[in-house]
Amino acid sequence: MSYLEYTVKSTPSGYRKLFHMNWPLTLLLISVAGVGFLMLYSVAGGSFTPWAEPQIERFGMGLVAMFVVAMVPIWFWRNMSTLAYLLGIALLIVVAQFGEEGKGAQRWINLGFMRLQPSEVMKISVVMMLAAYYDWLPENRTSRPLWVLLPVILILLPTALVLKQPDLGTSLLIMMAGGGVMFLAGVHWAYFAAVIAAGMGLLTAVFKSRGTDWQLLKDYQYRRIDTFLDPSTDPLGAGYHITQSKIALGSGGWNGRGFMQGTQSRLNFLPEKHTDFIFTTLAEEFGFVGGFSLLVLYSLILIFCLFTALATKDRFSSLVTLGISLNFFLFFAVNMSMVMGLAPVVGVPLPMVSYGGSAMLVLMAAFGIVQSAHIHRPR
Repeated sequence: MSYLEYTVKSTPSGYRKLFHMNWPLTLLLISVAGVGFLMLYSVAGGSFTPWAEPQIERFGMGLVAMFVVAMVPIWFWRNMSTLAYLLGIALLIVVAQFGEEGKGAQRWINLGFMRLQPSEVMKISVVMMLAAYYDWLPENRTSRPLWVLLPVILILLPTALVLKQPDLGTSLLIMMAGGGVMFLAGVHWAYFAAVIAAGMGLLTAVFKSRGTDWQLLKDYQYRRIDTFLDPSTDPLGAGYHITQSKIALGSGGWNGRGFMQGTQSRLNFLPEKHTDFIFTTLAEEFGFVGGFSLLVLYSLILIFCLFTALATKDRFSSLVTLGISLNFFLFFAVNMSMVMGLAPVVGVPLPMVSYGGSAMLVLMAAFGIVQSAHIHRPR
C-alpha cells in the first residue's frame, strides 16, 4: 500500500472531520480575535463602529473560510501551491498598475465590499510554494547550488514587487518567512551565513547611499531608521509615533489604567491606534498583565501548530505548518518590537487584533491549511 493510499484510508471522512479538528487551536484563535474586538471597541470610544463591527464580520467570514479549507484534503492544497503562488504574483502586478493609493503607497485592489492587499496573500503563497517544492525535491539535492537558486528566485520576485509599492515591512516578512522555510527544509547553514554577510554589506550600502543619486531607500524609510536609533531627535515629527507609544506603554504599569481609560488613545495622542499601534492601547489599559496574557495566547497558538507539524508524516504538511507558524510569529514579534522601540516602525499589523480585512481573511485561511494537515494526517 502506497503512502497516499494509507493516508486516504486512515483519515476521517465527512462530518467526522469536525471531531478531528484541532479545537484548542480554534478556541485560541477565537480568544485572540475577541481581544481585538474589545480593543477596537475601546479605541472607538465605546462604539462598535467604525472598526469593531466590520472586524467581527470579517472574522466570521474568516472562520467559515478556515473550516472550509480544513475540510479539504491537504494533498489538494499541495497541488494548488503553484497556482496560489502565480495568482499572488499576478495580483501584485495588477496592484502595481491599477491599485489604489493610500498614505503614499499603492497596495490595494478595490473589490467593492473590501480592499484586498495582495501582499498579504503573497505571505502565505510563498510558504505554500516552497513547501511543495521541497516536498517534490529529493532530500539529497536540498543544498545543491542549482536547487537552492530556484527557491531564492521564488522569494525575491514577490519581495521586489512588494518593496516597489513601497512596503518595506511586508517585503522583509516575505523574505524572512521564505528563508525560514528553506532553513527548516534542510538547506545548509553556509548559505545563510553568506546571506547574513551580504546583508551586512547591503546595510552598509544603504547608509552610504543616503543623499546620493543612487539612494537605496525612500526618505521616509531613512527617517524611520533615524527615529529608531534616537526618537528624541524629532519628538514632534518623525519621532512622535514611537515617543507617544512608549508613554502609553509606561503609563499602563502593572495592571493598566482600566478598560477605556487610556489617556493616550482616548485623547488621540497615539497614532494608528486601531492598526499598527493597537498593542500599545492594550498595554495602557490592561498593563503588563494584559500584554503578557496576549503574548501567552500567541505562544500557545504556535505550540499547537508545532504539535501538528510533528504529528504529520509527509514533508509538505510539516513544512507548510511550520512556515505558517513562522509567518504568524514574525507578525506579532515585529509589531510588538516596533511599538516598544526595539525595531524600526515598518507598518506591520498585530495579527488577529489590528483592524484589517485582507490580513484577517488570509491568516484564517492559512490556519485552515494547518487544520487540514492536522485532520488528514495518518492515524
